[in-house]
Amino acid sequence: MRFSTLTRGLLALTLIASTAAAASLQQITTNFGSNPTNVGFYIYIPASVTANPAVIVAMHYCTGTAQAYFSGTQYATLADQHGFIVIYPNAPTSGGCWDVASTATLTHNAGGDSLGIASMVRYTISTYGADASRIFMTGTSSGAMMTNVLAGSYPDLFVAGAAFSGVPYGCFAGSSAWNSQCATGELIKTAQEWGDEVRAGYPGYTGARPRLQMWHGTVDTTLYYQNLIEENKEWSNVLGVTWTKNNTNTPDPNYTQMIYGDGTKYVAYSAVGVGHTVPVHESAVLDWFGITGSLFPGGGTSTSSTAPTSTTTTAVTSTTSAAAGGTIPKWGQCGGISWTGSGTCAAGSTCTYSNAYYSQCL
Repeated sequence: MRFSTLTRGLLALTLIASTAAAASLQQITTNFGSNPTNVGFYIYIPASVTANPAVIVAMHYCTGTAQAYFSGTQYATLADQHGFIVIYPNAPTSGGCWDVASTATLTHNAGGDSLGIASMVRYTISTYGADASRIFMTGTSSGAMMTNVLAGSYPDLFVAGAAFSGVPYGCFAGSSAWNSQCATGELIKTAQEWGDEVRAGYPGYTGARPRLQMWHGTVDTTLYYQNLIEENKEWSNVLGVTWTKNNTNTPDPNYTQMIYGDGTKYVAYSAVGVGHTVPVHESAVLDWFGITGSLFPGGGTSTSSTAPTSTTTTAVTSTTSAAAGGTIPKWGQCGGISWTGSGTCAAGSTCTYSNAYYSQCL
């Protein structure tokens, strides 16, 4: 299996020197609920935890561990500052990858790694008095894939998520742990097809859906950039929003923020020239979760969206060249369904059709 390819660009995460956390990472070994695949349960409780704290589930990459993600990201240090709890699940497979493929993990309360993680969340709410309205999830690579899975399988538990270099919910579905068609960006579906797949993960569910923030590098050759385009189609359909505008150089130079609707339900970040994976932007994640500040373009506090009762989309033909009206930077969007921008691609790039929903200056 090709798990080893997912290590590219990830070793740096274990080498980042993070500020020492005030408390220590604890393993929960008592029975915390249904855990059919024996996912490891590690938790960080800061010395000064707030009353009814928020919870962030932080999920590692392939070949990673709960300890590596604890040490290689800043979430524990930020928990010391803001008083929230961090759950660090540990994948049970020898390769350290999450089960994002089985029917069980893709289905609400049916099994797989996702059920073990859901049980950790329920245990933490019950045992530590955590605020059930402030449960969040994030992850890198395989952990980003699991973020997508949890958003589809357990929308009743999570309020928001942030995924760094993942794939859409259901993209890896099948009997094999690795899906080359998905990984190389060759699994293309309509927004409606992707949305229907998410809704099938929890049949009959009509409650709130988590707001989502996606990050992906344009030159990712492990989980290709096309996966961000497919995520955009999938979750914009599920959340009932359409693309509104792009903000260039946000939050960093050569990043593009793609805003859907008013930006309080779904945003995506395209990182030009970045491979696998996009560096974790903890401060932007905490802003998105509402723990600190606000990155929402409309300002104010976001609330979770409600699943739309109608998710029909109107098919239109994507443009193959942008209209006059300014310069669109390389890798920027230049056409597609609901695209209302204008301009011409920067010198050296051409507006290239990807699918009916997205054309890009390449």
